[in-house]
Amino acid sequence: MSAHVLVVYYSATGSVHRLARAVAEGAESFGAEVRLRRVAELAPDEAMAANPEWAAHHRETESAVEVAELADLEWADGYAFGTPTRYGAPAAQLKQFIDTAGSLWQEGKLADKPVTTFVSSAERHGGQESTILSLNNVFYHWGAVIVPLGYTDDVVYASGGNPYGTSWPAGFPSTPPDDTALACARFQGARLARFAALLAG
Repeated sequence: MSAHVLVVYYSATGSVHRLARAVAEGAESFGAEVRLRRVAELAPDEAMAANPEWAAHHRETESAVEVAELADLEWADGYAFGTPTRYGAPAAQLKQFIDTAGSLWQEGKLADKPVTTFVSSAERHGGQESTILSLNNVFYHWGAVIVPLGYTDDVVYASGGNPYGTSWPAGFPSTPPDDTALACARFQGARLARFAALLAG
C-alpha cells in the first residue's frame, strides 16, 4: 500500500525548508504520496526586513510552497514536522498551526499515525534536542507513534549523531544543510514512509 505522508514545516532563512524537501524526497523514494507544506508566516514585515535572508526566503517560497491546512493532517497517514529552534522550543509559526488541530485530535483523527521531527538551529547545542522533545509532547497527546532516527543507519552518525531526528547547525550567518545532513533527512523520510505504510495497511 502507498502511504500518504505530510511534510509540514516552518523555515525562516531556508535551512529547514531544504531539510523538508529532502525528507519529502526520502518518503517518495519509499513509494509514499507526499504533500510538502509550509505553515503561515506570522512575523510582521518589518521583522523580516531586518534580516535579508529571512525576507528573501519568504519571497522565494510564498507562492512556491502551499500553506498547510487541517485537511492535510486528516489526509496523511504519517507526519514529518520541521522547525528552527526558538530558545530550545519550536517556532511559534509551527506551534500555531499545531494548536489549530484540536478538532481533529478530539475526533481521534491524529491517533495511531507515525510522526517524526527535524530541526535546525544556529549552533549545534542551540536547543535542537529539546525542540524535538518539546514537539514530542504534542504527539503523546495525539496518541501518535513517534518514529525517531535512532542509531539505525551510519548516516545518523555521519550527520552529527542525533538519534531524535535530523538536525542542522546552520551557524550565523546561516549556511544551508550539507550533503550529509540532506542524506540523513532523506533516510528519515524513507523510514517514516515505511512505518506509515505498515500502520495504514
